[in-house]
Amino acid sequence: MPAPPGHVALIMDGNGRWAMARGLPRAAGHSAGAEAVRRCVQAAIRRGVGYLTLYAFSSENWRRTPDEVADLTSLLRYYLRHKVAELSREGVRIRIIGDLSRFDDDVRAEAKRAQDVTSANRRLTLVLALSYGGRADIMQAAKQVALAVRDGALDPAQLDESLFGRFLLTADLPDPDLIIRTSGECRLSNFLLWQSAYAELVFLDTLWPDFNEQHFDAALDMFARRERRFGARPTL
Repeated sequence: MPAPPGHVALIMDGNGRWAMARGLPRAAGHSAGAEAVRRCVQAAIRRGVGYLTLYAFSSENWRRTPDEVADLTSLLRYYLRHKVAELSREGVRIRIIGDLSRFDDDVRAEAKRAQDVTSANRRLTLVLALSYGGRADIMQAAKQVALAVRDGALDPAQLDESLFGRFLLTADLPDPDLIIRTSGECRLSNFLLWQSAYAELVFLDTLWPDFNEQHFDAALDMFARRERRFGARPTL
């Protein structure tokens, strides 16, 4: 079996359409999507993936109806509170990126606890992108760079891509090798914009609640058949 990508990122799309097709409220789609997360984590562990990043709550999700935002945050709170111990037993380390200031104190406390209690685990790093936006990430990094230059801590002549990357929320993480998006949509939707420069992209028609280990394997198989060139000419 080919070596797996070191870092797989997922845009988990289609919960609402899945629920609508079944005459269910959107909250039911989000709950079913949470079960798909469990299957995805198991698949990543089985395939030996080192990092799995999930676009769990985008910065744009705050624009949804108050009821749907409440459903999403309630589900997030539940899983952070009740499922972290199970993940920790599997050797999963949880890392969270995004603007957590927009969540309530309870969610922020659970997010901190989840990272603290799993910090020593090394089997899989599960990165949860919460209230995350790629443009906002780049903007906050640029502001940090500007402040460092203003304060004399950074010479602008020293700035390159590698140094700029240290100011991003993902500074301690490798760039994704593979980004998978479900539901048939073919766009990044403000996800890891800087970090995805050389990622391979796989778009699946499957709605996220239906995503299973076979879909994960299929995406990794597609990745294995591609020639990653990082901007170079193809080999002939």
